[in-house]
Amino acid sequence: MDVLTTDRLTLRPFRVDDGPALHAYLGDPQVVRFEPYDAPTPAQCELLARERSADDRFVAVCRDDVLVGNLYLAPTGQPRTFELGVVLHPAHGGRGYATEAARALLDRVFAAGAHRVVAGCDPRNAPSWRLLERLGMRREAHLLRAVTFRSGPDGRPLWHDAYRYAVLADEWRARADGEQTGPR
Repeated sequence: MDVLTTDRLTLRPFRVDDGPALHAYLGDPQVVRFEPYDAPTPAQCELLARERSADDRFVAVCRDDVLVGNLYLAPTGQPRTFELGVVLHPAHGGRGYATEAARALLDRVFAAGAHRVVAGCDPRNAPSWRLLERLGMRREAHLLRAVTFRSGPDGRPLWHDAYRYAVLADEWRARADGEQTGPR
């Protein structure tokens, strides 16, 4: 991925030395409570940074050279369809960084020919679904007990609901055109 800049942020590939900054937020169990993985250790974040530095699906989101979060954008297997994911350091939340970063990345993927971008989240994660709605994505489904990442004390899967969101290229362009031209 080429570096992408917004008014306040730099979106760049991960670097092998991003491990400590990655651990600063992924190491917090509250940050990853809705993710399909547990909070990684510092050593695991060192390895994650190395892996992500070679994986274009992961994008580091930086403010003034400080890693404040990451985006994930990957093909889904459907033609010209991509899945979006966002994780932000809680110390940098509430400032619009996730919205700004995700908009920039979606602008780029739609300009490159994407037809559709999808995203999923746990309904209990209100900041996540609010972000997706701010981006102009539409909730297409509320899937009941559709996902499991963890097991209970008895070893049985803990199932939870999932929301599915999407936005089409023409919807994205219409939103962008509306922002540029203002009210009519």
